Amino acid sequence: MGNAVRPALITMRILVISDIHANLTAFEAVVKAAGKVDAVWCLGDLVGYGPDPNECIALLRSLPEMTCLLGNHDAAALGEIDLAAFNREASLSSQWTRATLTPANMAYLRSLPEKLFIGQVTLAHGSPRNPVWEYLLDTITAASNFDFFETHLCFVGHTHLPVAFIMDEKTHYVDWRLMRQSKPFTFGGRTIINPGSVGQPRDRDPRAAYAIFYPEQNLWEPYRAEYDIPSVQKRIMNAELPLRHALRLAEGW
Repeated sequence: MGNAVRPALITMRILVISDIHANLTAFEAVVKAAGKVDAVWCLGDLVGYGPDPNECIALLRSLPEMTCLLGNHDAAALGEIDLAAFNREASLSSQWTRATLTPANMAYLRSLPEKLFIGQVTLAHGSPRNPVWEYLLDTITAASNFDFFETHLCFVGHTHLPVAFIMDEKTHYVDWRLMRQSKPFTFGGRTIINPGSVGQPRDRDPRAAYAIFYPEQNLWEPYRAEYDIPSVQKRIMNAELPLRHALRLAEGW
């Protein structure tokens, strides 16, 4: 009897992104750097701050097997969040975005869910407890959120920081780890993880942040992509958006 031919291992490659914030140049750089992927999971905040809301939505919708969530800036553009909840610059940006979005793109944002479950992964913009608004910035807040999802993994955005919160399932102690460029992370205990921001990083690294998730290998690979920041700053200023939103891109704060 001859040797059986074993099928090649199928490795699914998922691009995980968040907080594009209407920065088309950064988004294009991420799509190019990520290369061929089988699916795209976007964790919200397509718009806000940046000068290219319609263009970013168009690019996102062109990507393969795309899943996207509603972020707080997306909700603000729809009038679903009181702009008094934002600082002055963010409020001005939200007003500009609302006036700039096409009716079709407003309808698209309105169709986005706040929270999703795909296999063993929960997806939310802010947190599993408060999907649109809550920030996970410390281990105490993260620990209190593990009771609000049942899957092994939860992917979030919102803070613009590429960080993981890992729970020891025996002690329930939660530790954290900053995700570094090109240092693969294998999931062990239950984990809440953030890919960082495409369009407005806040970890003092101005490069666009994204991650590749390999579900079969239980593996997460964080990456950064260089992009033409001055061109985005120029478009922000030409649109008469707040200067602060242009300045912060150069230093990643």
